[in-house]
Amino acid sequence: MNEKVLSTLKEKCSLENMKKLMDLNNPEVLRFIEEYVELCNPDSVFIRTDSAKDIDHIRNRSKELGEEIALNAKGHTMHFDSMKDQARDKANTKFLVTPDMKFGAHIHSTERNAGLAEVKGFLKDIMVGKQMYILFMCLGPVNSDFSIYAVQITDSAYVAHSEDILYRPAYEAFKSKDKEIEFFKYVHSAGELENNVSKNVDKRRVYMDLVDGIVFTTNTQYAGNTVGLKKLSLRLAINKADKEGWLAEHMFLLGVKGPNGRKSYFTGAYPSACGKTSTCMVKGEGIVGDDIAYLRKKDGSVYAVNVERGIFGIIKDVNSKDDPLIWDVLTTEGEVIFSNVLNKEGVPYWQGDGRKMPDSGVNYSGDWIKGKKDANNKEILYSHSNARYTIPIKTLKNCDAKLEDPQGAKVDGIIYGGRDSDTWPPVFQSLDWAHGVVTLASSLESETTSATIGQEGVRNFCLMANLDFLSIPVGNYIQNHLKFVDDITDKPIIFGANYFLKDKDGQYISGKHDKRVWLKWMELRVHGDVEVIETPIGLLPKYEDIQRLFKEVLDIDFTKDDYNNFFKIRVKENISKIDRILEVYKNQVVDAPEVLFALLNDQKKRLVDAQKKYGDYIEPEKFN
Repeated sequence: MNEKVLSTLKEKCSLENMKKLMDLNNPEVLRFIEEYVELCNPDSVFIRTDSAKDIDHIRNRSKELGEEIALNAKGHTMHFDSMKDQARDKANTKFLVTPDMKFGAHIHSTERNAGLAEVKGFLKDIMVGKQMYILFMCLGPVNSDFSIYAVQITDSAYVAHSEDILYRPAYEAFKSKDKEIEFFKYVHSAGELENNVSKNVDKRRVYMDLVDGIVFTTNTQYAGNTVGLKKLSLRLAINKADKEGWLAEHMFLLGVKGPNGRKSYFTGAYPSACGKTSTCMVKGEGIVGDDIAYLRKKDGSVYAVNVERGIFGIIKDVNSKDDPLIWDVLTTEGEVIFSNVLNKEGVPYWQGDGRKMPDSGVNYSGDWIKGKKDANNKEILYSHSNARYTIPIKTLKNCDAKLEDPQGAKVDGIIYGGRDSDTWPPVFQSLDWAHGVVTLASSLESETTSATIGQEGVRNFCLMANLDFLSIPVGNYIQNHLKFVDDITDKPIIFGANYFLKDKDGQYISGKHDKRVWLKWMELRVHGDVEVIETPIGLLPKYEDIQRLFKEVLDIDFTKDDYNNFFKIRVKENISKIDRILEVYKNQVVDAPEVLFALLNDQKKRLVDAQKKYGDYIEPEKFN
C-alpha cells in the first residue's frame, strides 16, 4: 500500500474509520478517497458502512448541523436550499470531453483538462472545518447482474441522508468483492454555507468525466445536482450500457394485474409533466420504480430493475384525493425528507395539498408571510413550485415484491407517453419493435403548458424522455434500441400513451383515472387476449374491449361516440408530427440511422393514402 495514501487517510480518519477502509482491501478505493481527502482537506472523515449505527449517525448529524429540521411527525424532517439553488443547473452541467469524443450538438460539454482544473480549483480546501462523509452504494439490487457500485464523497449530511433513502448500501459488497469491484465515483461539496445553504452558487458546477467515471458537483445542495447516483449516474450508465449492450433508461417499472392472478410488468418513459408518476402510482397496481430502470437481456427475454429504492418526487399538487398512496406516506410517521416547502409550527405545507394556505411560517426564503417579495419585487410563494419529498418505496402500500429481486422483472411492455393535445390517441400499440422505436420512442414530444415560461403549446422534442441525459450520440442511442432485441425471442411490445387530448374548446377529453383502463388493455394485449384494429399509425383497441374495461375498472358507461372521439385517426396532425420529427433528424442529428427516415416516410405515405380515401379524421372502424 502506498505510504502517502495511508498517511493522508490516517491524519483525517479515526482508528475506527481507518479500520473500515482497510477492511475493504481495495487499493483503488483508497487511492480515490485519499486524492480527494487531500484536495478538499476536511477536518475529519466518516466512513459509512451498512450498519444502522452509521446510518443513524448521518441522520443525526444532518439535524445537529441544521441541514435538516425535525418536524412534528416522527421521522419527518425538512431541508431548505438557497433561493438560487432550487433546480437542476443545466447551464453548468457539462461533460468533460477529449478531442476524440464526438457526441453531437445535444451534449453540453467543456474541454476535459480545463474543466478538471476549474472544478478541482473550486474543491481545493473546500471542506476545511467540515466532516467528509464517504458512502458505498449500489445502483440496482446488490449482488445482481444489474448492479453498478458507487462511492460517494460529500460534505453534506443531507445529501448523504438522501442517498441512504434512495439507494442500497453496499459497503459489505465492496468488502466481499475487494479488488475485483468496479465503481462509479462522485465528489460533492456544498461549499461555503450561509444560513445552512450554499453561498457561492455562482461557482456551482456539475461536471461529468467519462474517462475516469467521476462526477464532480460544487457549491450546491439541491438534490438534483448533488445526489450523484440519480440523473448524473444515468449519464454514466448510458455510456457504460452503450459499450456493454444493455439499456439505461429514464423509465418507471410497474406491475399491472391481469386475469386469474396474472401480473405483467411494464416500463414507461414520459417527459416531465406527461403523467409518469401518476401512471406508476395508479390504484390497484404495484410500483417497482418511478424514475430510472436498467434493462438487460436474459433467457430470451428482457428484464428490468429499479435503479433506486426510494423516490425523490415533486410534491406540488400531491393531495389526499389525487395521490392517496403518496399522501398516506407524507402524513404518517416514518422516514420522509421534505425540501423547500413551508414549515408552520412543525407541519409542512405545499402548493396544491388541498389544505388552507397558512399566512406565515418558515420557508426557503427564511421567515415568510403572505405577500412577501424577493429582491426583484416578485412574490415568494409559501412553497417552491419544485419543492420535493424523499421517501423509501417500501413505505408505499402499492410497493411491488419485485423491488429487491436481484433477477429483475420480466418486461412485457414498454410505454412511451407524451403531452399531445391533438394527435396521438390515449393508447395504441406499435406495428412491431422497429416501428415502435422509431415512430413512438424516437418521435416523443411534449407540449408546453400554461405553467411553463414562454409560449403555451410549443412541442418540444423529447427522444425517449432521455435526451437531457444522453452521453452518446443520438443516432447511436437509437441504433442501440433497434438492435437490442435482435437475439430476443420474447420481445416486449411497445405502446404509445397520451392523456392530454383536448376538444375544440380546449378541454381535456380524458379523465384522470382513464389511464387505469389503458393499462388494463395493454396488459391483456401483451398476452394476446384482445384483438386490435390495424391503422396507419399502429394498432388500436376495439370498442367492445374498451367499453367492457371502463365498466369493470371505473364503472363508467363508455359510449361509441366516446370511443371515436378518443381513437379517431387525426390524419393532418399526424402528418404534421412526422414532418416535425423528420426536420429534427435532418437538421439536428448527424448520425440518424436510415431506417428511421424510411419508417417515418412509410407511415406518412400510409396516412396520405388513408386521407385520400377517408378524409382528415378517420374513425377506427373504417380500417376494420
